[in-house]
This record gives sequence, structure tokens and C-alpha cells, in this order.
Amino acid sequence: MTLIKSISGIRGTIGGAPGTNLTPVDVLKFTLAFGTWVKSDSGKNKIVIGRDARVSGQMVSNIVVGALQSIGIDVLDLGLSTTPTVEFAVANEKAGGGIIITASHNPKQWNALKLLNSKGEFISAAAGEQILKAADNVFTDFKEVNALGSYATALDYIDKHIEHILKLKLVDTDAIKARKFRIAIDCVNSTGGIAVPKLLRALGVEEVIELYTEPNGLFPHNPEPLPEHLHELASTVKKKKADLGISVDPDVDRLALVCEDGNMFGEEYTLVAVADYVLSSLPAGKAGKKGITVSNLSSTRALRDVTEKRGGIYHAAAVGEVNVVEKMKEVKAVIGGEGNGGVIYPESHYGRDALVGIALFLSHLAKFGKSASLLRASYPNYHISKKKIDLDASVNMDNLFEQIQKKYKKYPINTIDGVKIEFDKDWVHLRRSNTEPIIRIYAESNSETTADNIAEQIMADLREFSKG
Repeated sequence: MTLIKSISGIRGTIGGAPGTNLTPVDVLKFTLAFGTWVKSDSGKNKIVIGRDARVSGQMVSNIVVGALQSIGIDVLDLGLSTTPTVEFAVANEKAGGGIIITASHNPKQWNALKLLNSKGEFISAAAGEQILKAADNVFTDFKEVNALGSYATALDYIDKHIEHILKLKLVDTDAIKARKFRIAIDCVNSTGGIAVPKLLRALGVEEVIELYTEPNGLFPHNPEPLPEHLHELASTVKKKKADLGISVDPDVDRLALVCEDGNMFGEEYTLVAVADYVLSSLPAGKAGKKGITVSNLSSTRALRDVTEKRGGIYHAAAVGEVNVVEKMKEVKAVIGGEGNGGVIYPESHYGRDALVGIALFLSHLAKFGKSASLLRASYPNYHISKKKIDLDASVNMDNLFEQIQKKYKKYPINTIDGVKIEFDKDWVHLRRSNTEPIIRIYAESNSETTADNIAEQIMADLREFSKG
């Protein structure tokens, strides 16, 4: 059983004792702290909430609603929804903030509160620290009966979100309809089962083959959209002769694709393909349009390659959606995201949105005029090796990172988030865990063997340095 408090929210397994698991007591304390912060930060008394379909969602939602009302906050409840839909609604409703009740890709025993500011974006690290400290204090400022917050529902926000997506300039419903796409989907019995079929039909997809679209929270397999969990979707794509397979995680902010031949398009390449489409659609020669893109340090180099091929400029950000969004705003990026299938398109909103990703990808595939596998083959082919090394708690992590930098000082090194070393077209990124004596190692090369060898060499270096 687990409870994890972080600057981005609180998550844990349901049941058990307060402070060690995600219990009603923990949900209450954290919601009160967040609601108080929203009022002071935005000057507004309105918060939008929504939840994915996991079994504990309604129970947690009831606690969140009551807690917010008890401190005078008006609640707009979207009910079963998606993370990007709640983000969209916060801005659209001019609310002071938002809470998404979802544990994202974690198994069904988990749940969490994701916290949004008045822009519908994830709260900053500074705000998160403030909320964490406040949650540890005893709360006493509850309102009298005439000052309690109101409660209202808005159960049509997924439809509003889809209407918004259809109006985006680069979403080409005519091109999609003309291709007469047949698409298989796996929505792991969460809220993607509501949103994705609706979106596809609104886009003009001719046939939607549905797997696990009943939003009952009974995940049929591990809900993280990784290749090892998508065998049934891949098999269905081939068996039904579909043009594409689409998988989303329970809260619909990550997008994974399967080609018509049953092979994975690659979660790293969701963003690459969508970015290529956005970059290719920019007006030629227009002043100030440089085609700037952003991804985090652990994402594939293919985005940089595609960006530079289109004459644009690529920037790297620290890992984490908040950091990517901050960098995108700083450099005025036209597209960005993370290599886990997270697409952030500023023309829509600053948040990972699988629904926007689907609409842009299908527009791209339709105009490409060929198969998904041929589209994937048009991009540089890189392989990422993901490893981790467990170290003794007494090891000085700062010293280890310093010694790694010394050993590889002749190569370009980025230290905005751990240590990233560039070896021509290859790279390796080391990041420490915030909660455990673990260093995560990501290495990329156009050769799978080389990527593994780079990661193994860094692990050997770390073991050697830790002895000293």
C-alpha cells in the first residue's frame, strides 16, 4: 500500500491507514489545502472537477465535492471525463482551478488528485510545495451554512471539447472522411470509451471497431499504453484489416498508435508525427514563424531531426509536463510534448491531449495518402533503452553525477535535469528518483544494441564511482 505526495498532487492505493495510503482523510486534507490556495491565488471561488472511470472515482469525488463546498467553493462537476477535457473546461468556465480524480496509467487500486491552476494547467512547483505544507496543518476555517459552496454538474463537456477540436484550423475532417478510415480502439474501460468513439465519428471516420469502451473502471489489462499491453489491439487491427489502432490511458492524455500491419507506431513517434504535420502546415516564409518545438530531455531525438529538416528550431526541457509547458511558452513553440505519447498543441490548450493528438494525426495520415506503416518509415528510426540502478542510501548522488560529468567532459552535457550527455546522434540521460536511492538511465541510438551498451556502460561507471 502506498501514498505519494508530490508537488503535482497526491496519489496512492485505496484503503488502509491515513498517511500511508490514499484514504478519505488524506483526500480531505489535500483538497482543503488546494481549495484554500485556489482562492488566494486566483481570487475565485469556483473549481471544476472531473474523474476517470476507475472504481474508487465516485467515492473520492464525493469527498472532494464536500470538502470544497465546506470552505465556500462552488463546484462544477463534469462527472466521467478526461484530463484534457477538465483542463479545457477550467479555462472555458473562467474557474479558479481544477481537480482531476485519476491515477492516470496506474492500476485500478490506485487513485489520485491532479491539480490545475486558473489557466487549466498543472500547478507550479512552488504552488505544490505551498499546498503540501498547508495539508499538514489542522484546518479550522469552515463556512457556516449560508456561506457553503454550490454544486452543479456539466455532463456535456466532452462534447464541447470535441466541438472545440473540430474547429482547429489543422483538423481536416474532409480529408479524413475521404479516406474512409477503419480504426480499432482500446480505451481500457475508462473515459476514453466515451470520448474517443465520439471524436472519431465526428471526424468522419467510417468504421470504429471498439475494444473495452465501457467506462466501468474494470481495466482488462495493464492500462499503460505500452506495446506489451496492446497485443489484443494489434491482433484486432490485422484481423479486421483496420487502417490504424488507437490506445489511450484511463484519463486520455497519452496516445499510442498501432500500424495497419499490427506493428507499433511507437509512443515516442506520436509526437514526432503530429509535430511534422504542424510544422509542414506553417505558412512559408512568414516572419516570426520559425517552427519551434519542445520535448523533454528523455524523449527521442527524432523530434529534433524532423524539426530541423523543416527549417525549425528544437528546444529540450526538464522532464515533467509543467516544465515542457513552461519552455514552450518561453520559446513560443508551435507544438511540444513528451515521448510517452503526450501531445501539447498550444492552439488548443497547454496540456497533453490525446483527443487533439488523434485529430491532428488522422489529418496528417489522411493527407499523407498512404499507410500508417509507411508514414512511420518516413521518420528517423531510433531506439531508447530504459534502465535503472539501485544504490545504497548512503551514496552521495551529487558526487556521482559530478564524476560522470568529469569522465565525459569532452562531450556536450546538459544539467537542467540530472545529466544528459550527447554522443553525436546518440545520447544518455541520468535522472535521480526524488523518493528512492535510484538513478534512472535512458539511452538512445539508431541501434538497439548500441543504446543498451551505452546504458550498461553508464551503469558500470556509477557502480565504480559509488565504491569510492
